[in-house]
Amino acid sequence: MSGPVGPQPLNSRTLAYWSDRLPVPTYDRNLLTPGVVHFGVGGFHRAHQAMYHDRIMNEGTALDWGICGVGVMAADRKMKQALDAQDGLYTLVLKHSDGTYEPRVIGSVVEYLFAPDDPEAVIARMAAESTRIVSLTITEGGYNVNDVTGEFDLANPDVIHDLQPGAVPRTTFGLITEALRRRRKHGLTPFTVMSCDNLQGNGHLTRRVLTTFARLRQLELGDWVEREVHFPNSMVDRITPVTTDADRAEIRERFGIEDRWPVVCEPYTQWVLEDAFTAGRPPYEDVGVQVVSDVEPYELMKLRLLNGSHQAMCYFAYLSSYRLVHQAAQDPLFQAFLLGYMNQEATPTLAPVPGVDLEGYKRTLIERFSNPEVRDTIARLCAQSSDRIPKWVLPVVRQQLATGGEIRRCAAVVASWARYAEGVDEQGEPIEVVDRLADSLTRLARRQREDPGAFIANRDLFGDLAEDKRFATAYRSALASLYQHGARATLESLV
Repeated sequence: MSGPVGPQPLNSRTLAYWSDRLPVPTYDRNLLTPGVVHFGVGGFHRAHQAMYHDRIMNEGTALDWGICGVGVMAADRKMKQALDAQDGLYTLVLKHSDGTYEPRVIGSVVEYLFAPDDPEAVIARMAAESTRIVSLTITEGGYNVNDVTGEFDLANPDVIHDLQPGAVPRTTFGLITEALRRRRKHGLTPFTVMSCDNLQGNGHLTRRVLTTFARLRQLELGDWVEREVHFPNSMVDRITPVTTDADRAEIRERFGIEDRWPVVCEPYTQWVLEDAFTAGRPPYEDVGVQVVSDVEPYELMKLRLLNGSHQAMCYFAYLSSYRLVHQAAQDPLFQAFLLGYMNQEATPTLAPVPGVDLEGYKRTLIERFSNPEVRDTIARLCAQSSDRIPKWVLPVVRQQLATGGEIRRCAAVVASWARYAEGVDEQGEPIEVVDRLADSLTRLARRQREDPGAFIANRDLFGDLAEDKRFATAYRSALASLYQHGARATLESLV
């Protein structure tokens, strides 16, 4: 078919133009209705859950499982503007390691609501009978949980606000709780709350957090939530770097698509999901989702091998002047260190994983990290470390200490974070430490040249680990090596 010449904006009106040029939705988007409300529409959600929904719809089913995205943070306004301008459409590009780009237009997002502008619209959408799943990618820090105690942080100012009588909710859990209260009042089946964040037992955690919040609103409501709402555990996996202007330009040049916010990612994808839903679900198993009775073995495998390895690599890599993940992952020294961490420290903490060859999985991880086309950044992996290290690396440390296992590499990873958190690299150049606790972390890290235990003495993050002689000795040894010999020589001593 003939059409306009040159790059074209992506939206419903131009969709027919693209249909001869690349895969686009084969379903009638006018027939879509939202069955899912999703909090946290970033690159990962759009490369993963929204992609799976699009796959199902392209099979000609599940048109009542469209996605209504919700933004709660001030920064989410940009996503609303981009998706509104494109009628919810966006380009997903799989970047293969041989340089092949595999584009597809995704159409499963049918609406986007920005909670700070109109919280009532968000609550009403969740309270509507057609909404049967509320899903979350709100990052590890979005659950407002103390890393050591595991308890909900009641001192958070936004939580305090949301618990005032008659308050208009600001937080994700405040909005969800109010929607559930309305459903209960009107005798409607509650929706399922489905976490897709990188947290061990993400369903159990979400249940604990939401039930705690709901009980503080109203005791009977919290009891009803605990009794009636389902919270499936899940494991999600796809490396999805932050979209850059270079990505936008490449998509414009290669495919002629003017896309305000495309998503680029690796070809690999995995989703393991517990079959525990209150009000039905899409036929996820038809499009490659592993629907299982127990997610935990898969989840621990991914958190401790993939996510843990990302943390094992990133601070050493940054201090060694690497800025892109594939550059460090292709370095034989880093490969040897990562395989040592995975084989000697992480794998001993894992139970057998049904249907998975762990040795093959670990080799695949190195290949995935080494994909030069994804161009994932070291800085992305270094961000929000205070939410990541306690959840991904420290559980390995504690389990290995309890069983007398090896912990040298894990202790060195924590030391590399502490060195990175000083905010200055080995060439004396400033590091931008991106973390919700950046100021306090940097303050502690800058004390450690005089007091080597200052960083791990932070009990909110490390509990009593500083008092464990074996861990503290290994940590201090690695930190001293980082100061005396540098990141690369420290890695060499560990492999």
